Amino acid sequence: MTGSEVRAAVEWLVSVAPDPGACRWEWERNPQGIALLPAGKRWDVLILPGELGRPTLDVLTRLIDRPGPVLADFGDARIGFFVPPGTADHWIGTGIRGAGQGTWIVVPYPRRAAGGVRWLIPPDGSGTLTDATLLELAMHEAAGAAAAEDID
Repeated sequence: MTGSEVRAAVEWLVSVAPDPGACRWEWERNPQGIALLPAGKRWDVLILPGELGRPTLDVLTRLIDRPGPVLADFGDARIGFFVPPGTADHWIGTGIRGAGQGTWIVVPYPRRAAGGVRWLIPPDGSGTLTDATLLELAMHEAAGAAAAEDID
């Protein structure tokens, strides 16, 4: 990411923070380098178990040039896809957690990993999000491929 892309990503992310200045301060000065940001304003996050999330991301990146931001946590145990606001309220899926209005997400600075959380695809600052329908299709394809491997 270039410096201007990082600045655009930071501005996009902190735009949802109750105190954008405090959020920037946390990223710049806190050794953890993370901030808590509220979901449900500009984006929701669908959180998949890693064994489904990683292959889903692989499928998604074959389907489109650039999906929305994607986070991974501790050893890729969970993968979080940024989707349009309101998606989490209507999502039904076994083992998939939705973070929407009233929830908070641990978010690292766009250029680095911190506190066990890292960007697999950092935000680009443009507001690009992953279309929930496309994400669902990618999940089905990834799950189908995994089931086929289990049969072989």
